[in-house]
Amino acid sequence: QLQLVESGGGLVQPGGSLRLSCAASGFTSEHYTMGWFRQAPGKEREGVSCVDSRGGTTYYADSVKGRFTISRDGAKNTVYLQMNSLKPEDTAVYYCAADLIPTVVVSTGCDGMDYWGKGTLVTVSS
Repeated sequence: QLQLVESGGGLVQPGGSLRLSCAASGFTSEHYTMGWFRQAPGKEREGVSCVDSRGGTTYYADSVKGRFTISRDGAKNTVYLQMNSLKPEDTAVYYCAADLIPTVVVSTGCDGMDYWGKGTLVTVSS
């Protein structure tokens, strides 16, 4: 059965760091574009970062560029999001997503994902 399970969320102070993990099962994630989205209270879900199946193209939202890094470990079938210099406006539920039916053009953004995890909450507050 296909599954994406996020972990690593929690409460962190402004300026701190967290690493989110997305463990895939039922498919080999390194064959697909994968990404991270987030949804803050009262706002639309937005694409944060994604990476293509070859690992050669990445996308970052302007709001996180230079602070967040997406990576993947094929042996562990896991995708990560390293989040540094966190700000209160980063507070959101973060979702892992997969482009199982190829649609996403990573060079232009992350829209088009078709399989989702249940999310992990990140709260940035002092």
